[in-house]
Amino acid sequence: MRDFHLPGRSQVLATEGMCATSHPLAAATAIDILKRGGNAMDAAIAGAVLLGICEPQMTGIGGDCFVLYTRPGEQEIRALNGSGRAPAAARARALRDEGLEAVPLRSAHAVTVPGAIDAFCHFSQTEGRLGLDAVLAPAIHYAEAGVPVAPRVAFDWANDADALQGTARDTYLVGGAVPRVGQIFRAPGQAEVLRRIAKNGRDAFYSGEVTEDMLAALQAAGGLHSAEDFAATACTQTEPVSGSYRGIDLVEHPPNGQGATAILMLNILAQFDIAAMDPWGAERAHIEVEAAKLAYDARNRFVADPDHTARLEHMLAPETARKLAALIDPKRTMTAPAELSEAVHKDTIYITVVDRDRMAVSLIYSIFHGFGSGIASEKFGILFQNRGAGFTLQEGHPNELAGGKRPMHTIIPGMLREGGRVTMPFGVMGGAYQPHGHARFVSNLRDFGMGTQAAIDAPRCFHEHGKLRVERGYAPEVRQALADLGHVVELRETAIGGAQAIRIGADGVLEGASDPRKDGCASGY
Repeated sequence: MRDFHLPGRSQVLATEGMCATSHPLAAATAIDILKRGGNAMDAAIAGAVLLGICEPQMTGIGGDCFVLYTRPGEQEIRALNGSGRAPAAARARALRDEGLEAVPLRSAHAVTVPGAIDAFCHFSQTEGRLGLDAVLAPAIHYAEAGVPVAPRVAFDWANDADALQGTARDTYLVGGAVPRVGQIFRAPGQAEVLRRIAKNGRDAFYSGEVTEDMLAALQAAGGLHSAEDFAATACTQTEPVSGSYRGIDLVEHPPNGQGATAILMLNILAQFDIAAMDPWGAERAHIEVEAAKLAYDARNRFVADPDHTARLEHMLAPETARKLAALIDPKRTMTAPAELSEAVHKDTIYITVVDRDRMAVSLIYSIFHGFGSGIASEKFGILFQNRGAGFTLQEGHPNELAGGKRPMHTIIPGMLREGGRVTMPFGVMGGAYQPHGHARFVSNLRDFGMGTQAAIDAPRCFHEHGKLRVERGYAPEVRQALADLGHVVELRETAIGGAQAIRIGADGVLEGASDPRKDGCASGY
């Protein structure tokens, strides 16, 4: 039980249905959909699409999604890949010939065809109850009427606004300026697009005037996209991957998502007695960060389009984890994980809803970097993701940019399973941090017996770009101890990621938890 003298939040308890997500309007919308007879998939789609209006710096209809879900009365976890592909004409060699070493983040070359709308339409038809018109109605309303900008959204908006280019500035700035907390943001162009989708389905987005508007913007920015690329977009049913950590199964979406990275990281951590360590101490943070370095190095080698991923079985094998764990020095940080692990490898926004029938949906939906590519279509204001920046230009690499390929994705939905029963859909936002966040969340639950909300609230650290970035939840003496181990410690101004989870109790009680690092909440009835 948390200390009620201190700031914090309690988990939310209900029995009929639950949603946890990063904005309260989206959570309320999902619950309303459930009360109106919709199921968890209807509610997740309604909330997710609305998040593109509430948090446009994070997600939108120009983005991608991945989904894990169960059907009522079933414990089988299913997966759907709603990520888009590079235009057919894309070639890594062309960018290498320009002298580039990476796909430019804010360019049309980084824009893959948006896949989320195709996935949402597919789910509405195959798994939902209410139909697209009912499911999209809340987002259409708020896109027209406007949404007051929430505090964390305003903070992120100010940090990322420089990414906006050309007509995107007209659409995503208010009066030419970053909106203030409480200022109303409207997206009437997106409302019109959603109305057309509600009436005519996915073809309203992937053909006709909406596609023409998107193509005009992309081609003007030097993109190689064609009408055929948009028309060919199709989500893909696939099989989840999973691993076990101290009696709990972590189920992840397979590549081209990076979920396998979280499984490998937990497999490495299982070689250490994490439960005997101080949960907020330097020893645990050090071992966890070193495990993450090695797991992410494996991701960078192997995770790509599922038709091109190399040696996924090797990445998930227990023997691989044991060999990698042996490379970790408890007394010193590693400076070159790729070189150390070469011998081992010689031979990868969030909303969750559970309904009264215990259908569970774990859905993550994103435009990648803040405001994605920064490019938006002129007429409808559709902001494009920059997921193509997840490709490498390295010749011969499984994740090398090529026409029709899906890039390595950072977004990963998760689910936990115990004794064959699905017990928790969950997700951790935060770009590259997500696999680390999944592993830390599971470890918080399993190694330290934390409740769902406490496991989310707990302080985080993450090694990125040569620095160990830590939140202020770590004591100064812990930060110093990490520096003494060789880490270049940086106190983060921005909190690391966000998380949402719903525990499905065997007693029929749903327990929702939502990250205080975001504006959102868990809500149930």
